[in-house]
This record gives sequence, C-alpha cells and structure tokens, in this order.
Amino acid sequence: MKRVKEYAFAVNLMQHLVVPAFVLDPQCKVLIWNIACERLTGISGAEVIGTSDHWRGFYDTPRPCLADLVAQDRAADIHDLYAQHEKVEANNRRLYAENWCVMPQLGTRRYLAIDAGPIFDDAGALVAVVETLRDMTTQREAQNALEHLATRDGLTGIANRRTFDETLHTEWNRAARGRKPMSVLMVDVDHFKSYNDSFGHPQGDECLKRIAAVMAKSVLRSGELVARYGGEEFAVILPDVEARMAEQLGQRIRGSVEQLQIPGAHPDGPVVTVSIGAASTSVFAGATPAQLLAAADVALYQAKHLGRNCVVAIDRDSVAEAS
Repeated sequence: MKRVKEYAFAVNLMQHLVVPAFVLDPQCKVLIWNIACERLTGISGAEVIGTSDHWRGFYDTPRPCLADLVAQDRAADIHDLYAQHEKVEANNRRLYAENWCVMPQLGTRRYLAIDAGPIFDDAGALVAVVETLRDMTTQREAQNALEHLATRDGLTGIANRRTFDETLHTEWNRAARGRKPMSVLMVDVDHFKSYNDSFGHPQGDECLKRIAAVMAKSVLRSGELVARYGGEEFAVILPDVEARMAEQLGQRIRGSVEQLQIPGAHPDGPVVTVSIGAASTSVFAGATPAQLLAAADVALYQAKHLGRNCVVAIDRDSVAEAS
C-alpha cells in the first residue's frame, strides 16, 4: 500500500511540475506526459500516453527524442541528431542536448534545452526514462542576433571583413583537403571618390547598399560568400569554382551592377559600375589564401587599367610581371 501511495504521489508531482516533462518505459512508450508538456507542445497526454508518438510534439517526421536514445542505449547517435549536445554522465547514460524543434501542433519553432536520464530499479534494470525540456527560444534568438551583428557589415548588411577572412581560410582548407578548386573575386566601385564628392556621403552609402544587395543576389550557390572588404571594395568567395566560371560569375555581377543604372558623378557621364579581379586555385595550384587574394588584387588593378567596368581573370604570368 505504501509503495502504491508513493507511486501515485510521484506521478502527481510529475504531472504538476512547472517544467515540461515526459516519461518513457523501456520500450519507449509514454507513461507520463505532464501538463507543462501539454502546454509546450499543444498535445494532450491522452493522445500520446501508451504510444510511441511523443515525437509528434516536436518534429514533422518520426525521429528519436533524447529519451529514446537513453532507453535504447544509443548515446552515440546523439552526434547525428543534435547540433549541440553532451553526455552528462558517461557511466549513467544521462544525456543533455539543445535543439531547434518545429512544434508542428502549434505551428511554432522553439529552441529547447533537453535533459534525459534513466531510472533503474534496485536490481539495476531500466524501468523508465525521464525527459525534461526548457524553452530557451528567447535566449537563443538574442544570441543569434548578437552573432549576426558580429559577422555583418553595419552599413550593407552583408558579411564583414572578419567573416570574410575566417571563411576564406575555412574554405581554402576544405578545398585543399578535397583537392577541389576555389576562386575569389575582388570588386571595386569605379570612381567612387568622385561620386561621394558630388553627392555626399549619405548618397554614397545608399549606392554601396544597392550594390551590395545586387551582388548578394547574383551569388546564389550554397557556401558562396559576398563581403564588404573595406570602403567601396567588396570580395566574393567561390568554393568549388574554377577560373573560367569565376570570370563568368564576375561578369554577372558586373552586369547586374550596371543594370542598376545608378547615375554617375557627372550628369552626362556613365552610370556607376564596378571593376572585378578574379583569381582561382585552378590556376594558382598550391597558393595560400593570402597569395590568392594578392593575385585577385593584381587582376583588379588590371581591370582598372583597362578602362574599368570589366572583369579580369588573372594568370601566373601576369602576377609574375606585376611582382
């Protein structure tokens, strides 16, 4: 009788915890789905108790929750299922993870901190797994906002110089490991000092923002990055792109900027344009990130020398002559 009362008290306590929680048996069927979990997921306990459908509260398609991994002793799978995770107690199968969940019943997306731990009987046999959840969406969104500010250029909203430098080294290392090409473009706004002198810095800022926006739209493949390199100069990282394709992408950017039809510094003169230098590891095999950037700078200088509003893809002979 005492054990029955203790069990009833434990269930009642779990039901009224302010922290969302549910309990699975060793076969991953729901034993308890507390009131706070109902509020978090929009699913009542009656819908899931006795079933293995608890995933429906968090995901669109069936997949293990953290409690399932504990119940099935599958801690190693946490690496594939959760972006941020750790094994809290290696000797006791406790797991901790953080994860974005789509919350399909409510039509919302929440960032949850999740703890899952086993309950064993006196003989050491698993009798249940408890999973508790904390909604950390507000904190995560604030953190994301701060990280975004740290990686974005304050004027144009595209990547800043720091992000460019970090991404360049990351992509260069990846390309070297996979023996794949990588290209960079250096992009400079033609006659921008004259433009600023004629229209003022606020108009100059607006010009840079429009050019940054059209450049970002011109670079569409995953992994490619457009950054403000400094002043009126932009830079583009193109993973898995060899020299000829880099030149073609440069031409697309050049044409897109020209099509903006931003009036130039002189009423009867040309519209605002850009000059572009391109360099690729498919031409400069073994080049370091700094050498690749230096080669693109040489190409940009040549584009300026050729009359601007053009793209130059550099080769080794040109760099040697410039040196």
